[in-house]
Amino acid sequence: MSWGGPYIAAAGGGGSMRDLDINQPAYGGEEEFPMGSVEEEEEEGGTPRPKKLRLSKEQSRLLEESFRQHHTLNPKQKEALAMKLELRPRQVEVWFQNRRARTKLKQTEMECEYLKRCFGSLTEENRRLHREVEELRALRVAPPTVLSPHTRQPLPASSLTMCPRCERVTAAPHLAPSPAGRHPFRRPVPLPFAGLADG
Repeated sequence: MSWGGPYIAAAGGGGSMRDLDINQPAYGGEEEFPMGSVEEEEEEGGTPRPKKLRLSKEQSRLLEESFRQHHTLNPKQKEALAMKLELRPRQVEVWFQNRRARTKLKQTEMECEYLKRCFGSLTEENRRLHREVEELRALRVAPPTVLSPHTRQPLPASSLTMCPRCERVTAAPHLAPSPAGRHPFRRPVPLPFAGLADG
């Protein structure tokens, strides 16, 4: 049995290696992963290389089931699981360390993707609010529209004055309607003679 370091791979046919997603249960054949052990094999050049632990399908299944129940094992649990799997407690411990690291990495990737989507929607909302603010500013700067009481057409801005008492836009005095009504030459007549004026 050989073992060593931080990744997991599964043995395929013809001695080839393929990547194995640690978040998925192992299937078919055996599973290999470096264990980071003190024991190391030496290559031909004398450079030490980490040994790899070769797990069977059943061992991988039991490890996954145990991990789903407890992400961290206490010494007694570790010892019992190691005996059940015919592994060393250190091998079980390192497998759990690798499994927790892979789970944390996957969770971080999911959180990063979620934050990217939030950033995109907030950026679009910010642009929309900026456009709305600019439109409101343009409406505030634009002169108000006042219709002429005679023609019902908009009066030019130069003919408008602001009434200081009520602070509302009114027509300039020279464009205001005559107090006598529609007949500018008609003068108000005292009440006793109103009938004669109509005649």
